[in-house]
Amino acid sequence: MRVLVVEDEQLLADAVATGLRREAMAVDVVYDGAAALERVGVNDYDVVVLDRDLPLVHGDDVCRKIVELGMPTRILMLTASGDVSDRVEGLELGADDYLPKPFAFSELTARVRALGRRTSVPLPPVLERAGIKLDPNRREVFRDGKEVQLAPKEFAVLEVLMRSEGAVVSAEQLLEKAWDENTDPFTNVVRVTVMTLRRKLGEPPVIVTVPGSGYRI
Repeated sequence: MRVLVVEDEQLLADAVATGLRREAMAVDVVYDGAAALERVGVNDYDVVVLDRDLPLVHGDDVCRKIVELGMPTRILMLTASGDVSDRVEGLELGADDYLPKPFAFSELTARVRALGRRTSVPLPPVLERAGIKLDPNRREVFRDGKEVQLAPKEFAVLEVLMRSEGAVVSAEQLLEKAWDENTDPFTNVVRVTVMTLRRKLGEPPVIVTVPGSGYRI
């Protein structure tokens, strides 16, 4: 899942991004509304975590623009105000969910995951394919009933492949969904991660390389 965090309090923004990355999400961070509009214009995000009170371009205007563009991106709006009227106003702007500050990080993560599920074809909460069972919420993976310990990026790559339901996923798509925008597009990180993932999942191999196209399960 790819997420954009838009928050002018840099310490909070960076802390949220770090936490979401530990949950195997690809996260980009910006600190004002103008930069947010620039990012959503060039990258496809599953979820935007959007602070309402932003400098340069207000969060309300960022929300309106995303809605006007007809993007499938889901918006989780943050604000320091917990008034019901403010929450209603934010939802009427087109936000999909609303979370007042201060918030528990576990709740933020749960809301981001729930919104992310809405951007694609509905799938069961626990993904199963080729003897693999993946639970995105618990961040658990089992192969033929035996738990497999994965690093966050390995988990993210496996989740993308599982959600594709047998379709081929290119290296570029994996890079976009599992890594942030600071990753060198010419790096071999995808190939290395897939190799490590194959080894951890064991025999027989379940990740198939499709020459010139990508990978599938």
